[in-house]
Amino acid sequence: MEVERLKHVIEQQRNEIAQIFQNERIIAREKADCAAKFLMHPNILAILGIRRCGKSIFSNALAKQLNEKSGYINFDDERLIGISANDLDLVLQAFYELYGDIGLVILDEIQNITGWELFANRLRRTKKVIITGSNSMLLEGELATKLTGRYIDFAIYPFSFREFLDFKPNPYLTEDAAKARGKLKEYISGSGFPEYRKFGPSIVAKIYGDIVHKDCIKRHKIKKEKTFRELANYIASNFSCEITYSKLSNIFKIKDVHTTKNYVSYLAEAYLINVLERYSPKLKQQVIAPKKVYNMDQGLCNFIGFNISPNRGKLYENIVYIDLMRRKSANVSLYYWKDHQQNEVDFVVKEGTKVRQLIQVCFDIKEQSTQRREIDSLIKASSELKCNNLLVITDEKEAEEKVSGKKIRYMPLWKWLLEK
Repeated sequence: MEVERLKHVIEQQRNEIAQIFQNERIIAREKADCAAKFLMHPNILAILGIRRCGKSIFSNALAKQLNEKSGYINFDDERLIGISANDLDLVLQAFYELYGDIGLVILDEIQNITGWELFANRLRRTKKVIITGSNSMLLEGELATKLTGRYIDFAIYPFSFREFLDFKPNPYLTEDAAKARGKLKEYISGSGFPEYRKFGPSIVAKIYGDIVHKDCIKRHKIKKEKTFRELANYIASNFSCEITYSKLSNIFKIKDVHTTKNYVSYLAEAYLINVLERYSPKLKQQVIAPKKVYNMDQGLCNFIGFNISPNRGKLYENIVYIDLMRRKSANVSLYYWKDHQQNEVDFVVKEGTKVRQLIQVCFDIKEQSTQRREIDSLIKASSELKCNNLLVITDEKEAEEKVSGKKIRYMPLWKWLLEK
């Protein structure tokens, strides 16, 4: 590819980003300061996440925050189809001709270039490098082998409720609490994708379609497209529910259960869904037990798939899961818990070797039978997992009570989502 053609594309992309910063309100992302500290010296920062969650804007905002002279190119552009790893030196040459010496290079959606790893490895010796990608397998293989300990991976998601709010409420003020509750209804019934504010539900459907086609079917060369699309739609519709690969295979008449497992993994790699394991001290039991699946944005729950009526309990659970993923650190892992009597706890938060917290999500805790079922499960899990930090996230209830000698906290969803 010719340098002049590359320069034309780079300048147009840079102008598009500049127009967004000039004409739109840029919402500050919560982890910006944390990400910026990893670029105080030459290094690679890998920003990963679902398509259109704001990785490009986040990367360019970091460049501004660091006050670095930078070069930016987005490889998810039809004008760059056919570009190869051999052309990446020409990209660097185009940056130098356009901007002179630069200290930061942003390679957006780099997974579109096969063999990019060696170029990034060489670049990081003298420059700060940001790479972004919409596939969790981006850092597998060559880069992970050659750059062990020399890169930081950083996940971002669609807007959290804290980012979505246009004010910082004081939860102790009645007026602020009422306003936050109103905003929560808007957040729950909509989407965290940044473009949702401008284009509404249609953009969520477009993002979903692009992920299924580009990041799954096209990337993995799936031949049975119709079956894969139907399975993806089924999973998107059955968020916060258990799945088994054998059941999915039977529903969609897929002969080999390993194919079904691969299909689900492709959706997870593209950050469309996340698969949650059942907690067990025995690894084998974790592997064979049913999994639970969650959509990575509530907009996928609201606007994709087939739902006769809204299930607020499942939607609350999905939103809590996404926020737990935002909050968790490297040594924290998430599970759900279920015993042979079908008692279930939505989330087990494990830190290192210890279970740190048990979380139950219950939209309507007023119903006595519902409350008894949820609390009984929590108490049983508490005894089995030796954890006394027990939380029930509800629609409205806020209280503390003792049950069977164990303290249980109740917290409304809006207040829990405002915690950092």
